[in-house]
Amino acid sequence: MKAAIYRQPGRVEVVELDRPVAADGQALVAVDFCGICGTDLHMMIDGWGTPDSVFGHEWSGRVIEPGRSDLAPGTRVVGRPAIECGSCDRCRAGRASLCRHRSRAGSGPEPGAFAGFVTVDPGRLVPVPDRVGSMEAAFTEPLAVALHAVGLSAAVRGDRVLVFGAGPIGAAIIAILRSRGIETEVVEPGRRRAALAEELGARVRAADELAVADHPGDVVADAVDVVFDTSGARAAAEIGLSQLASAGVLVLVGTGVDFPRLDPNRIILNELTVTGAFNYDPDGFRAALDLLAADALPLDLLIESDPVDLDGMVDAMQRLRAGELPGKVMVTP
Repeated sequence: MKAAIYRQPGRVEVVELDRPVAADGQALVAVDFCGICGTDLHMMIDGWGTPDSVFGHEWSGRVIEPGRSDLAPGTRVVGRPAIECGSCDRCRAGRASLCRHRSRAGSGPEPGAFAGFVTVDPGRLVPVPDRVGSMEAAFTEPLAVALHAVGLSAAVRGDRVLVFGAGPIGAAIIAILRSRGIETEVVEPGRRRAALAEELGARVRAADELAVADHPGDVVADAVDVVFDTSGARAAAEIGLSQLASAGVLVLVGTGVDFPRLDPNRIILNELTVTGAFNYDPDGFRAALDLLAADALPLDLLIESDPVDLDGMVDAMQRLRAGELPGKVMVTP
């Protein structure tokens, strides 16, 4: 099979490897599509990854060998990463993303799906509904991330929401909010991503038009109820906090290395909530697939129409980083 092996920052080698052998009851799955995630950019472009690794965790495929499951060969599935033990107090409380035994973020032990085949614990496979295409099914994982973030925000119809960043996760959050009739604004400096946000129904605002109240106990005239920062940019989190009305919620979704300094006085005096959003709810993949099957989202806008092959991955990653590709890019291993 072909696989894309990360060698060093910005260099990926496409090689022929033996097809993996399913053992200990695992299933063997042929990968149809695998999305490029922001984490993949950090791993393979920024050099956070371990050399000689195969990445890729947003995938769909077909069962070849079902292992210890009743899945029929040929069943279309998506694979849920192993993030929880299922037995610790966090897992029992429905907070699987905070499992006490989870691995370090971005350092899963098994090879990823930028390859022709993967072996998976069958308990982590979720069948794809007939109404969902295989390329759209590979959007399940990022959509589950977005659903988790929206759930933590507790945003409801009538709230005003401001989203910083209209990359794939930001765009998915915007689409979910708009499908629920929630008024949404976005700050996105990239021209193509800003245009995508407008097509999704959000109002685009420039960062330099956002006012900041002089006193930490005051709020701006057009304050919002919820802010999502999907960009991971320092300025976005700092300015985002200042846009909240009293009792507002700031949800940090995007990761970055230039850490923000959030004003604790503003948080205290306005009783603001600041939370991170990591991974998904326990039933996040099924909820995402149900949403995809309901045809409630403009997937033609959220997903780039032309997938790339393994040889085109690095170029696509560079174009994603530059903002030239606004939607989710799919790879066909």
